[in-house]
This record gives sequence, structure tokens and C-alpha cells, in this order.
Amino acid sequence: MHTLICGSLAFDTIMVFQDQFKNHILPEKLQILNVCFFVPEMRREYGGTAGNIAYNLKLLNGNPLIMATVGNDFTPYTEWLGQNRLSTAHIRTISESYTAQAFITTDLDDNQITAFHPGAMQQSHLNSVADAGNVSLAIIAPDGREGMFLHAQECFDAGIPYLFDPGQGLPMFSGEELMQFIEMADFLAVNQYEAQLLQEKTNQTIESLAARVRALVVTMGSLGSVIYADGQRIEIPSVKAEAVVDPTGCGDAYRAGLLHGIARGWDWQVSGRLAAVMGAIKIASRGGQNHRPTKPEIESMYEQAFGHTIDLG
Repeated sequence: MHTLICGSLAFDTIMVFQDQFKNHILPEKLQILNVCFFVPEMRREYGGTAGNIAYNLKLLNGNPLIMATVGNDFTPYTEWLGQNRLSTAHIRTISESYTAQAFITTDLDDNQITAFHPGAMQQSHLNSVADAGNVSLAIIAPDGREGMFLHAQECFDAGIPYLFDPGQGLPMFSGEELMQFIEMADFLAVNQYEAQLLQEKTNQTIESLAARVRALVVTMGSLGSVIYADGQRIEIPSVKAEAVVDPTGCGDAYRAGLLHGIARGWDWQVSGRLAAVMGAIKIASRGGQNHRPTKPEIESMYEQAFGHTIDLG
């Protein structure tokens, strides 16, 4: 059986400004802002929520199936997915569009200025969950607004349990709309900031939201994560990384660990701990899809961190 990954596929163009933004932006002149940052260092990464989650789930020996829309410039990414044994069967090309792209400029203080072009992602509603057979679990990750609504409803109607991961798409929805997603979802995952925003938009507490799903997960970066399930509050510690290099895609790696545990019926402590391991592995390399641990290496890191063995299957 497959885990359906509904979300974005994107190119991330990352540039490094060898100074601090604050040295070049005059607060008293913001009304006539006109600055240029010289960026001798630049790289292009394969990203997007669906791509990152599927990549990490494949590392865990899972069966991800990506559902996304891309543009006419997607060929290099197609080749990358093929090299990593990820199916493109449900990736639709919108010929008149570009693939979603993020242009990120980072300074020496790790501040970021990002411009995001959604491109073909806005047409994600042209895909249908019904076209993907043999699916036992899904995730609705940040994507086109209409597509997120459609795919959530289709999963619900088909009886496919899904993890709702609003992520950076959360501001697109009203409190009422977010409650519609949650009422249909089996699982909900947000980071600490998104959890606060979600409570404000819905006028609900975390505990009341958790009561509406089988599990609610709140990630807190280096502080670990908390899983609310079965009336319990399960604390998951973070895992020490070999190095802290780049947080891009760490949340997606964490979600892949969760999905792997859910698909195998593991308890929440084991699933959360595996998710924490995947986040720690990811943060030690640049980009969302450049880490390449083997299955035995992941199992070994889990055992070293928690003192228990795990068989990823």
C-alpha cells in the first residue's frame, strides 16, 4: 500500500549575502527602499513539501506516491526523482506555467528574505485522489488552496486517513475553513508558531483541537516535540545532530518519520522518536534532499539516541 503525498514540488534558489542585511537597510528610508545584495554564492535545490516528505519516506523504506502539479521547466527534477526511485505517475505538468520556485537570500546572521512564485502549484486541484490507487494513508501538505480543499475532501470521502499539515499555507484559510480540514482529518501536525496561529484563528485551545483528531503534533525545533493523543501529552525530545547546517526541510523529514510510524501502526512514542531522528539527520546537510543515510544507519542512530532498537521494515 502507498502513502499519498499531496503537496508542492518546487525549486529552491538559495543565495548567501556575505554581510548583514541591517547594515544596508535604512529604517528611516523604508518608504523608498531600493537595495541590491551582491551574492557570489548561489545554489539550486530540489524542494517543496511533497518532494521533501517523499524523499525522506523513501529513505525509511516507505512507499510514497507524490501528487502535485509542476511547470514546463520540471525536467531536471523529474530526472532527480527517477534517480531516487520516486514515482512521477501522479505529477501533472501545466505546460504554460513554471514550477513553484522560492528565491531565498540569507545573510550572515541567518536572516532570510524570500520571494515565492507558486506557478503550477496553483493548479493542484486538477489532480484527483481517485486517480491514485492502493492508498492507505495520505498527507495534505501546503499546496494550492483549492487543491488542498479538494484532496482533503476526497480522502475523507474515500475513507483514507490523512495527516493535515497546513504549514506555511495556514494563513490562506479562515478559522472556519481550518476547522473543516480538522474535522475530516485523522492527524494534525504544526510547528510551535503555527500552533499559536491556529488557536487564534479557530478560537480553540490545543487540547480542544487535539480532541478532534487521533493525534495532534506540535514541533518545537531543538526543544523537541509534543504529541497529544489518547488523552495524553507525550513529550518527544530532540535528537542531537552531527552538525547544525541547514534547517530547510527538517519539518518535512520529521513528518516522513511520523507517516512511517502511522503506516506501520507503531505507538506515538516510537513514531515521534523516529520523526526526531529524521529531523536530526536532515539538519546536518544543506537542502531538503541531499542527506543519504542508509536504513541501518537510521536504525543505529535511533538506538543510540533512545536505547531501544527499531526495525524500519
